[in-house]
Amino acid sequence: MTCADLVDLDPDDRLVLAPLTARGITVETPVWDDPDVDWSSYDLVVLRSPWDYALRRDEFVAWAASVPALVNPADVVRWNTDKRYLAELSAAGVPTVPTSWVEPGESWQPPAETGEYVLKPAVSAGSQDTGRYDLADPEHRDLAVAHVRRLSDAGRVTMVQPYLRAVDTEGETALLFLAGPDGLTFSHAIRKGPMLTGPDLGPDGLYKAEEITTRTARPEQLAVAEKTLAAIPGGTRQLLYARVDLIPGPDGEPVLVELELTEPSLFIGYADGAPDRLAAAITTQLARRT
Repeated sequence: MTCADLVDLDPDDRLVLAPLTARGITVETPVWDDPDVDWSSYDLVVLRSPWDYALRRDEFVAWAASVPALVNPADVVRWNTDKRYLAELSAAGVPTVPTSWVEPGESWQPPAETGEYVLKPAVSAGSQDTGRYDLADPEHRDLAVAHVRRLSDAGRVTMVQPYLRAVDTEGETALLFLAGPDGLTFSHAIRKGPMLTGPDLGPDGLYKAEEITTRTARPEQLAVAEKTLAAIPGGTRQLLYARVDLIPGPDGEPVLVELELTEPSLFIGYADGAPDRLAAAITTQLARRT
């Protein structure tokens, strides 16, 4: 399942089509908000690239609740499409990027101390409406205030986070987990290079381009990922996939940036055997429904 801008799927997702066909599984790529689609006719509906939902989250969540065989399921979609889940995970003991929240209508001024901060909406995809601000720069301070005001005027919650400088060198590590017989199993990891170069200056496409390379996950990263997955409401057996995004904190230890359970890029083209593992995971989910 996809969006109208990607009716043929993202190129990375297309890599799973041949392994699914080889397993005798028929694949179609309907658009999530197409009113003519009979979602009940599918044995399994896999969320892949509905990347235009962020400005219509209520509609998207309601649609998810109407799809009988959706993976990941609708209650996960509801929880995971609002990044305030980070507060829940932090309270559960998961090390996360320190985050404060600005509700619509609340006034906000940048912290008095200098340093770099990231501002983004609590509901977003593809790093849209996300900016990096150097609070030592008066122009950046003004642009940060304008960014929060713009989101607030649109009824959106703003996240305020310190910019973790390690992303400029270490990058961001995404750990990918896919369904197995007993729940999620680690599949592979990739490195994402730094993406935020300055303030948000408005729309620049469906998603921001990413610099992706392969990466070997370290034990401490896997430990944080497992702790994160253990805190997901309802457990992991209900999930087809999960992506855990980590960055080194100020002390060098990994902290959670995002937990992607709704429509993440899975980067299956960056790991040997990953397309087959995703096809096997989809087959596992199909078997649970028959």
